[in-house]
Amino acid sequence: MARISLMMAIPVVVFSGFVGLALVGMGRDDPESLPSAREGKAAPSVALSDFPGKESFDDATLRDGTVKLVNYWASWCGPCRAEHPSLTALSEEGVPIYGVNYKDQLANAQSFLEELGDPYAGVGRDEQGRMALDWGLYGVPETYVIDGDGTVVLRFAGPITSRVLEETIRPAMERAAQ
Repeated sequence: MARISLMMAIPVVVFSGFVGLALVGMGRDDPESLPSAREGKAAPSVALSDFPGKESFDDATLRDGTVKLVNYWASWCGPCRAEHPSLTALSEEGVPIYGVNYKDQLANAQSFLEELGDPYAGVGRDEQGRMALDWGLYGVPETYVIDGDGTVVLRFAGPITSRVLEETIRPAMERAAQ
């Protein structure tokens, strides 16, 4: 009887492992979403540089009793430009949105807001990306729904389109208000 070499079994075991990981990944509720360790926990500290001519925000702002959004953005980010009309619409509805300008040149960021409008109740600069690390940022744009106690209810990576607004952001804001 022929013996099977251990070396011949290794590719089968490795392939089976990859298949198992793929099956687990496909079984998630939303395979497109990126997991967040921040959801359900207190929002990390706010440590921003001033954005000249704009109102800033701090830790107390995130715990002021109202539902709000924290939006990371940059002038060099194409999807940030695409989501800007959705942020403007939310702002016009009275939703407080706090902007974090991420690793951007001040003049470019100012031009971006002058051109597209300023939907932010407060905005600051994270020039080195240190605050972003604490928040678990994957990239811009990224938006966090924060409840009145300062707890992160949702982290959404990517541009807020009208579909995302209706199917993801608004339901999270409703949950945060309860």
